[in-house]
Amino acid sequence: MSLTLDPHELDQSSPLEAHEMVSRGLPVSALTRLVGRLAALREPAALEKALGMSIRTYQRHKETPDKPLSQEQGGRVWKFAEILAEATTVLGSQTAAEAWLAQPALGLDGRVPLDLLGTPMGMSAVETLLGRMRHGVYT
Repeated sequence: MSLTLDPHELDQSSPLEAHEMVSRGLPVSALTRLVGRLAALREPAALEKALGMSIRTYQRHKETPDKPLSQEQGGRVWKFAEILAEATTVLGSQTAAEAWLAQPALGLDGRVPLDLLGTPMGMSAVETLLGRMRHGVYT
């Protein structure tokens, strides 16, 4: 089975399995497939925020597909895929999820969720809000 970072695959992976995959180094193919599936978050600035890497670094990875991502890069990519999957579930479509990630959110004091993905605390705030939205508590 190849790693695609799709919502079903993330649901089937335990935290320890995810840890092992990221520790070994996620394959660049997982990253390129994830980026290839994005609809709205294709602008360089949005990709950089979502993935935690510059566009040039992403391009270098595409040029060397046999070299796995570092643990830090793999962890960021994995976490973004999890957040995108949760937002897709909560909002009903990936297009709606990507749009939500790029717009100010009332439950984040008007901050853009994508802008918060650069730190573990920001990621936690976005995940917490998505959990509240899933249960009908938007603010």
